[in-house]
Amino acid sequence: MKRAVVLLSGGLDSATTLAIAKHDGYETFALSFEYGQRHRIEVDSAKQIALSLGVCEHRIAKIDLRVFGGSALTDAIDVPKNRSDTEIANQIPVTYVPARNTIFLSYALAWAEAIGARNIFIGVNARDYSGYPDCRPEFIEQFEQLANLGTRAGISGERFRIHAPLIAMNKPEIIQKGEELGVDFSITHSCYDPAPDGTACGECDSCRLRRRGFRDAGIKEPLRYAH
Repeated sequence: MKRAVVLLSGGLDSATTLAIAKHDGYETFALSFEYGQRHRIEVDSAKQIALSLGVCEHRIAKIDLRVFGGSALTDAIDVPKNRSDTEIANQIPVTYVPARNTIFLSYALAWAEAIGARNIFIGVNARDYSGYPDCRPEFIEQFEQLANLGTRAGISGERFRIHAPLIAMNKPEIIQKGEELGVDFSITHSCYDPAPDGTACGECDSCRLRRRGFRDAGIKEPLRYAH
């Protein structure tokens, strides 16, 4: 079996991406991050997802992006609530973490090269989060070029591929795909500003997109919300 490193945040997108990689016949190695995020509870969800879907290995890298700040997820900045669809679609929100996907993919690339994997999966989506510059197809294409120029394996002709199977899908389509592949959405976590007990706020961009996604997909949302 071909090996693949899969970035696993603990959300429904990354869980579905992991399920796709397994369905496509890859031997999967999941990579999650504790990066100083206020919603660290997502890492607990990632552990459950990795166990549920049966990965070969799950590693959690500990880095601290709070040293840079600049994001509502890593700094003393309020998480936006109840934004309009237009704002969500057309403005880069303060929940954007500077260069996060570049950093995460770099770690995934390092692990992939070390274990002989030449495939990396990431659950980015350009339709619901069009304001995030590191969720666009152009970014994925350029990082793939970097991977093949800046690694021993790459310059030796062992080509890396960065897979972003959700990039052109909307949230209902992602949820339907995950349901089809047996993802247990009850153990996923999406909220940017959860209560201390883990209850999702129901008002941040991520909660709103998730709730609407389940509604439009015609699938019951398994999580409870504060609002």
